[in-house]
Amino acid sequence: MATINDNYLKLKAGYLFPEIARRVNAFAEANPEAQIIRLGIGDVTEPLPQACRTAMIKAVEEMGDRATFKGYGPEQGYAWLREKIAAQDFQARGANIDASEIFISDGSKCDTGNILDIFGKNNIIAVTDPVYPVYVDTNVMAGNTGIANDQGEFEGLVYLPISADNNFIAEIPTQKVDLIYLCFPNNPTGATATKEYLQAWVDYAKANGSIIFFDAAYEAYITDPAIPHSIYEIAGARECAIEFRSFSKNAGFTGTRCALTVVPKTLTAKAADGTDVELWKLWNRRQSTKFNGVSYIIQRGAEAVYSQEGQAQIKALVNFYLENAKIIREQLSAAGLAVYGGINAPYVWVKTPNGLSSWEFFDKLLQTVNVVGTPGSGFGAAGEGYFRISAFNSRENVETAMQRITEKFKV
Repeated sequence: MATINDNYLKLKAGYLFPEIARRVNAFAEANPEAQIIRLGIGDVTEPLPQACRTAMIKAVEEMGDRATFKGYGPEQGYAWLREKIAAQDFQARGANIDASEIFISDGSKCDTGNILDIFGKNNIIAVTDPVYPVYVDTNVMAGNTGIANDQGEFEGLVYLPISADNNFIAEIPTQKVDLIYLCFPNNPTGATATKEYLQAWVDYAKANGSIIFFDAAYEAYITDPAIPHSIYEIAGARECAIEFRSFSKNAGFTGTRCALTVVPKTLTAKAADGTDVELWKLWNRRQSTKFNGVSYIIQRGAEAVYSQEGQAQIKALVNFYLENAKIIREQLSAAGLAVYGGINAPYVWVKTPNGLSSWEFFDKLLQTVNVVGTPGSGFGAAGEGYFRISAFNSRENVETAMQRITEKFKV
């Protein structure tokens, strides 16, 4: 008789976003006349930039000619894309990252889970609370945790609470941890990290032989020049950090899929016999075995992001969503709600009014004003009593949703 991976049985009944979809679908079926506005998941709504579309169309045409047809590409990604990423995203900011250290993939969500393949089972793992659920769930699936308690906290994880009391910035642990998940600008709270704060984490990681998993999927939304876009802008990060980035939230590639992971060749971890092993070699071996690479067409579209036209169009796209975030933040604040984030980030983190729980507020918003957000408790126990609203939608929908909410929930 075949057996299963019992670690999956430790997971909650449903991943956060499918559970949201289930509730919304049930409400929509029961109320077909309701005009539902979805500000829950972080899915973009605006068209792909023209520069990317043009490049993809040209690439499709190339696929129709034997002379320019492309079959299997390099698993690590085409050099012409990696070189542009290295030059414009990292070297231009003083981060010493070479194109050979960049791996093109189909999503940072995938990579933040898949990276666990190259790490052992005896690591002590730290996550912030609230946290992007993928970090926790993939560790559960990999067998790195015990069971969850009544608050949903899993044995074997070190939780670092973040709330308004500490400005949504986790304190560096006093105990030793081996793997550390950091996300800035933060999903779900919208918080950002100063250079000094990240330097403290890098110093901690180097002192303890730890590895930082740095999720920079939302770095394009940083407008404050004092805030780092990459962990590699911090001295010493090449010796202790892996960075994840995505084309989804800056260039609208949520449906076309393209991302990247940076693994410096100077980064090592310990084998069972105590020897130092280069993580670049392990990740390269993992990707070469389990991944066939991102399509040529999509990578040409991603390359166009770094053209002069692409940069201007990306900036306009990001500014559009930042303006949405500003509308959400200002409208909810004016209604008397406690609001955080929404500056240098596309997410607004709201304190639920009148003592409502996160899911109670979700249901109330859905049922009374037909607006969908994300319950904070879905991101962890410390997210209870908070609610995430995404700026990814049309201007009309954002303005309509804010009008509905503020009229109903004015404090």
